[in-house]
Amino acid sequence: MSRRHWPRLLAVASLAILGSYLLYTEHLVREIRAEAQVHTRMYALVQRGLLSLEDDGPLAALAGLQVAMQELGVPIIVLDAQGQPSAVANLPFPADLNTPEGRERVVRYARRLARQNEPIFEPGAGVIYFGRPPILRWLRWVPWLQVGAAVLLLWVSFGLIRADLRAEREQMWAAMARELAHQMGTPLSSLAGWVELLRMPARERATLASPEHIAREIAADLERLERVSRRFELIGKPPALTRVAVAEIVADLERYMRPRLPRLASGVDLRIRVQDPVLAVHGNRVLLVWALENLLKNALDALAGRGGRIRVAARRAEDGWVRLYITDTGPGIPPHLRDRIFEPGVTSKAGGWGVGLSLVRRIIVNVHGGRISTRPRRGAGTVFQIDLPGDGVAAGAGRGRRALRWLRRRTGTDAGAGRSGPRAGRSASAPAGY
Repeated sequence: MSRRHWPRLLAVASLAILGSYLLYTEHLVREIRAEAQVHTRMYALVQRGLLSLEDDGPLAALAGLQVAMQELGVPIIVLDAQGQPSAVANLPFPADLNTPEGRERVVRYARRLARQNEPIFEPGAGVIYFGRPPILRWLRWVPWLQVGAAVLLLWVSFGLIRADLRAEREQMWAAMARELAHQMGTPLSSLAGWVELLRMPARERATLASPEHIAREIAADLERLERVSRRFELIGKPPALTRVAVAEIVADLERYMRPRLPRLASGVDLRIRVQDPVLAVHGNRVLLVWALENLLKNALDALAGRGGRIRVAARRAEDGWVRLYITDTGPGIPPHLRDRIFEPGVTSKAGGWGVGLSLVRRIIVNVHGGRISTRPRRGAGTVFQIDLPGDGVAAGAGRGRRALRWLRRRTGTDAGAGRSGPRAGRSASAPAGY
């Protein structure tokens, strides 16, 4: 059976066991109700015997009580002073008290009942042995059914979660494959064009481009291919994290994006500012530039055809962390997508693949132990906020301290001391102009 059918099969099995549990509970209710009716009838027989004016009234009431006791189904054995059975009821086998073998069998069963319940010593009657009522035998299975249902539900939940994670990973890798093909397509097309140019006659080719210019352009295309290959190689395995100056990251970003602004979105004012030139983070330079580049391209897509402003800023946050802002004046993220915008396949762009922001989250959160959030900009547009461990702040320690701070907030013990990461949310102050 294919693995993708397991969640469906487990869900059906879970519904089946829950349905059987409901039917079993209904059966127990009917049994208890029937037992209550017998007890009520026994009470009525006692009252009839006590109030009867006839000579045989009490005797008839006792006979009725005996019949009612047999309806309860409780095994009962009465042994006299000599240890011989004098009366039995509701035994699971035919009891013959007239033969030695029959009486011996009843005595053995009485010992078995004594292990179930403490015998009752009744003066003048003997020792009364009794077993469990039938309803108790049914009730003994209730905890097992509950445990079985709980285990099955956990199994179903685990299977569904695994299937969901597997589907998310498959969707993520499919989207990354499309993104890889898209990013490699531009330099490959350019290289194909230069190859066609090199195949032209030398005299005709000289009128279009010099050999030095062709060599520079081919080198640039090869550099772009190498950058794409390097990025996807790093995203597929745990990369080395070192001290990286934030100024160098934004400088690489600006150096790559500034010449492409007129082609990607005309009329866009891009400004980049770092609060402190020595500001540094604990991360991977290639991946962080890629993440910021994706956010910047997302902002440019939002401003395409309308123009506007994009601001990139970095400043020092609490406890050695670094906070970055990427803000645009575009139309903003639709409210119904705001909580899911970082999930693979979720996009607000027509024809989009929904891979850029999910890659950003993977780089920031999974690789660097940071945090990324988005909120609407006052007026119009979107603000992306990134918190990264600064140089000297280990990502794992940052996660542990954030977990401790979350626990303190939940238990009401966080009075403001011992914080280890930057506060996020609407209360966080952004640089001027945001």
